[in-house]
Amino acid sequence: MVHLRRSVLLLAALATTVTAGACTADGGGQRSGAAHGPVRPDSGAPWSGDETRASDDPLSTFAVDVDTASYGYARRLIMDGRLPERGAVRPEEFVNSFRQDYPQPAGDGFAVHVDGARLPETHEAAADERLLRVGLQTRAEDEERRPDAALTFVIDVSGSMGEPGRLDLVRDALHTLVDQLRPTDSIAVVEFSDEARVVREMTPVADARPLHAAIDSLHTRDSTNLEAGLVLGYRVARDGFRPGRTNRVIVLSDGLANVGSTDAEPILRRVRAEAEKQIALLGVGVGSSYGDELMEQLADRGDGFAVYVSERDQAREVFVRQLPATLSVRALDAKVQVTFAPQAVRSYRLVGYDNRAVADEDFRDERVDGGEVGPGHSVTALYAVRLAEGAAPSDRIAQVQVRWTDPADRTPAETYGSVTVADVQPGFATASPRLRACYAAAWFAETLRGAESDGPVRLTDLATIADGAAAATEDAEVRDLARVIRSADELR
Repeated sequence: MVHLRRSVLLLAALATTVTAGACTADGGGQRSGAAHGPVRPDSGAPWSGDETRASDDPLSTFAVDVDTASYGYARRLIMDGRLPERGAVRPEEFVNSFRQDYPQPAGDGFAVHVDGARLPETHEAAADERLLRVGLQTRAEDEERRPDAALTFVIDVSGSMGEPGRLDLVRDALHTLVDQLRPTDSIAVVEFSDEARVVREMTPVADARPLHAAIDSLHTRDSTNLEAGLVLGYRVARDGFRPGRTNRVIVLSDGLANVGSTDAEPILRRVRAEAEKQIALLGVGVGSSYGDELMEQLADRGDGFAVYVSERDQAREVFVRQLPATLSVRALDAKVQVTFAPQAVRSYRLVGYDNRAVADEDFRDERVDGGEVGPGHSVTALYAVRLAEGAAPSDRIAQVQVRWTDPADRTPAETYGSVTVADVQPGFATASPRLRACYAAAWFAETLRGAESDGPVRLTDLATIADGAAAATEDAEVRDLARVIRSADELR
């Protein structure tokens, strides 16, 4: 199941959906850690993570993330009869794998949507606990109005890519993409195993025959030198750079690098000088054995995002429908800062976004990178909050500020939204079905990365909630989420 930004690694990385990852610039500043450590409140029902007292630190700041690879890979493992490693489970990527119904802004940038609800009766929680949802939405783009694209595909042809569902899936998706892109778009193809090789220099899609021949020539060979592939891929992208176009490097790999540099940072030091935000790195992950951490870091720090695909229909969805529709960029370096009101909120906890933390004072520091978000992407963050004693319905719980850089003129912009106690008082059963789906995905991830016990909610109850949300939205992917949760419950 894939969504661009918020649904991609290559085309997860790729497009989008969607759901734009948080990145760190080389020459600018490194991503900062949280400014204050969390403090666990003195009493109340247990949480699955640490809380922060609003009176000690009212600010929660993080970089926007639209990766979805964590959920896609976890789903693949679970349906194959295995549970994912806890460290590979990122709740925000589970949540952002599912579409939302947020209203779009009239112009570029974001529309901010904030709502919430009480937790379901099946969730072990204190009476003062609430679920808070922060939603961001960019404006979709007419395919006919998007800039032409110059895409350099860097394709893993190492021996491990010979497994069914890897290189064969990539070839099929690329053939379909060549047939769907505009004649004025351009594609280059680079392959890598123990070494890297240019299979096709930048070629207009109008000249489709040599592009199809280049794709057909891809066959598995030796080891996985991802560093060599990226270095050569960026050279080809730079040589084929088209001013005014969307220039991207798209990596398709299982992420199992075993030759050259195998960590993200040394590899990125080789390619950052080429990127400099004019050429974003997108990643699409494949394979039953998948180097999730490396691919996620490469996409995030390369000003892109990551997705994972395991089935032909998913790959075609990403390459054919999502990629062309999200090649443009709506916002660069997007960050969110939520300011909680201590008079209304006793404590709060951001669900996920663990490696997206930004120091509060760096919210407006242009040297500290945020995330890239494309057209039509939605970004969702969930908070578990405890209301302060005596908080009135009209009291404001929090103000949400979003800051980003306009991709056209590189000027910063901000918008904001707010939420009151009354906005989070509805019962869970009457909450938006999309909010209920977000909850099911988030706490499914929380359970997978937690202890052996279910924690505050059982997987069977989460599956039931997902079923209800699927019926209300008629969304097949939410229905599939319920199936995946039940399969995971059988494996625990």
